[in-house]
Amino acid sequence: MTEAGAGEGSAPGIVLRGVEKAYAGRHVLGPIDLTLERGGVTALIGPNGAGKSTMLTIIGRLLEADSGRVEVGGLDVRTAKSKDLARVVSILKQENHFMARLTVRQLVTFGRFPHSAGRLTETDQRAIHAAIAFLDLAGLEERFIDELSGGQRQRAFVAMVLAQDTDFVLLDEPLTGLDMRHAVSMMGQVRAAADALGKTVVLVIHDVNFAAAYADRIVALAEGRVVASGTPDEIITSEVLERVFETPVDVVERDGRRVAIYYRP
Repeated sequence: MTEAGAGEGSAPGIVLRGVEKAYAGRHVLGPIDLTLERGGVTALIGPNGAGKSTMLTIIGRLLEADSGRVEVGGLDVRTAKSKDLARVVSILKQENHFMARLTVRQLVTFGRFPHSAGRLTETDQRAIHAAIAFLDLAGLEERFIDELSGGQRQRAFVAMVLAQDTDFVLLDEPLTGLDMRHAVSMMGQVRAAADALGKTVVLVIHDVNFAAAYADRIVALAEGRVVASGTPDEIITSEVLERVFETPVDVVERDGRRVAIYYRP
């Protein structure tokens, strides 16, 4: 199993050293020492309250750690200029609320703000078009966001993040509210963003079987700490999952993939 903190490649990835966070005196994360190498898909799993979203939002600088250091692509998240960081890492929060009534294209255009500051160039237009096409939204780009289904709306928000054209993409529970068919489609597009576009994708996900099927690496958290980090074969085991979720888990193999089965004892 890969140790937390191992696996640095030649190009900088995501590095957390001594990262901690507390809310109102309640310790919720850390200390975290972890290195995620560049490339592929990393899934953060764990029970509710494990610190997954907190860690992700700290990496994306939407939340400041109480202590420790975070680097993304060689940039210190705490001290980097906002414009510089926004060209390296993009993040999709779990809940997104836009007060204005926007079309899909207008929403995706927001992803170009770090590059254009509102003055779109031909390069920006190409990036917007590419993100819309990549998420299969070409026929919906003039539709208003509030007119879309849950799956279409989620794809539009992911397109906005991809239009930002960063090397590192952070997704906080992108499957929230999606049925099985749309969840499978979304994970396929997440996988394609890593493989076809060369993105480094880190996502928080509750379904460990989706993590097993689509991720290259899985980081399991519990009570604000990293319990295990490694490949799906290393993490999707009864021993690790029962330790993380504190519930009985059977793991079986189907078509060469590990599948976790939860049951009540």
